[in-house]
Amino acid sequence: MESSNDAPVSAAGMTGPQPGVFPPGQICLFLDFDGTLVEFVDDPRDVRPDAQLLQILASLQVALDGAVALISGRRLEELDTLLHPLQLPAAGLHGLERRDAQGRLRLLGPASAGPDLSGLRARLLELVAAHPGLLLEDKGASLAVHYRRVPELQEAVQRAVAGLVAPLASALELLQGDMVLEIKPHALDKATAVEGFMREEPFAGRIPVFVGDDLTDCDGFGAVRRHAGMTVAVGDRVTAQWHLPHPAAVRAWLARIAEAGRRRRT
Repeated sequence: MESSNDAPVSAAGMTGPQPGVFPPGQICLFLDFDGTLVEFVDDPRDVRPDAQLLQILASLQVALDGAVALISGRRLEELDTLLHPLQLPAAGLHGLERRDAQGRLRLLGPASAGPDLSGLRARLLELVAAHPGLLLEDKGASLAVHYRRVPELQEAVQRAVAGLVAPLASALELLQGDMVLEIKPHALDKATAVEGFMREEPFAGRIPVFVGDDLTDCDGFGAVRRHAGMTVAVGDRVTAQWHLPHPAAVRAWLARIAEAGRRRRT
């Protein structure tokens, strides 16, 4: 069981001991993508997963009998492009869309959740145009404003975006991530994605483990705690039962689980 609540920590904070090799035949894994499996970059479109990551994920899929899923703010289509030819069970847009282990799409949000974003989108484009270095990531059903290239604008951007979202607060949620502000419908989140997977094979009946690096992952952390699962924080933005310092350490740990699964099968 978890010894502390999942919560933000200071930059100097520690978030727990490093995890050992959890038994692959008993767990299911829920993995955030950016900041967890790959390092952040100034422009998320520039992320290029390497062959080693694809091999680790493919090996995990075998080791856990398919019980490994990505839970990301990215769209499913984008995740599939980045990880081609691998296609994992996944939830995109913070739970607004989901694909189960049988490959069935659960389009839970883009067609119906939340208000028309066209007006907000136009205002955010004006904000980005007025401040070189800002980036608007348009995900269709959600929007993200990145300020990684201009961190000195953090407070000003947070105030401006919060002001634009405020009139739509009954329908939209503003999430603060690592140098990014995410705007999404209230209806669904990473917790609802985890809950959906936990009702289905091959996840049902296993001990869930959520690995994430940011405040946007706390909903997922809460969901696995409700299933007596375990949480792993990456970096120093959130706390969890276990801690890994960076994506390279996450990959090494996942590779050890995959290897334990391979030995179990031989």
